[in-house]
Amino acid sequence: MFCTCAFVFVVVDYDSTATIIDGKSVAEDIRFQIAEEVRQMKNAVGHVPGLAVVLVGDRRDSESYVRYKIKGCEEVGIKSLLAELPGNCTEDVVVDSVSRFNEDPSVHGILVQLPLPQHMDEERILSAISLEKDVDGFHPLNVGNLALRSRKPLFVPCAAKACLELLLQSGIELMGKHVTVIGRSKVVGLPTSLLLQRHHATVSIIHAFTTNPEEITRQSDIVISAAGVANLVRGSWLKKGAVVIDVGTNPIEDPTSDYGYRLTGDVCFEEAVKLASAITPVPGGVGPVTIAMLLANTLDSAKLAYGLATESPEL
Repeated sequence: MFCTCAFVFVVVDYDSTATIIDGKSVAEDIRFQIAEEVRQMKNAVGHVPGLAVVLVGDRRDSESYVRYKIKGCEEVGIKSLLAELPGNCTEDVVVDSVSRFNEDPSVHGILVQLPLPQHMDEERILSAISLEKDVDGFHPLNVGNLALRSRKPLFVPCAAKACLELLLQSGIELMGKHVTVIGRSKVVGLPTSLLLQRHHATVSIIHAFTTNPEEITRQSDIVISAAGVANLVRGSWLKKGAVVIDVGTNPIEDPTSDYGYRLTGDVCFEEAVKLASAITPVPGGVGPVTIAMLLANTLDSAKLAYGLATESPEL
């Protein structure tokens, strides 16, 4: 994990004692460190890390996320490549695009922006990404090694790393704490729960078939929501003093926005901020740190490729 000296907390004028966890500040410090290491790499080997993104279809939220990722690359000196494919293309077209990036030695990280169109086999496409370039951390071997505490994956999924980084940077104790993770997707919920167990937290996972989600969540010291449902977690779900990490980025129609929509979280912020001891906003919380972790994974991949790293990054 990154160690920065930034002030993680920003106090805002709410009628509560909750502290806002400032993801933008954390991400800025991480990007600064990455930019410096990229400069050192260019001086040492004459190359910079390269990240390739495959975008299928024209989902507005996916296009927005990709824009942020490419902008992040530009800010730290990482080369970015973008393959934009129509939503009605075949799986083979997407796999061929991934394969070309696998064979390109200037590309050290490949990500396929999710979700994919419904007619595509997501597992087949993600499995086509070379293990050494799987900077999203979704390859079965990376996920499997994350699940085995005695082993290390090459890469940990970026949103899970971001959640842990925000908690650690905020000085929040994890050992022995009860953490509820809402959502069990392979993108966020599953890897986050596995990563928390490596730090000796007691983890409950809420999913669509959980019969008493509110009661379980209300017992938790830390709540991490990645359900993808706007305002799912209300104030009544939280015990006073809980720490809330909101991974939700749900697009809501907003004609006043430049893109015609705005992003809101899974947690009803106005209610939660009156009860929580600390909380991440949306936007400006987990999102910027997730992109910073993607850049960090890409840098780590390039270090391994150029012989500049001798071991896997610390989890």
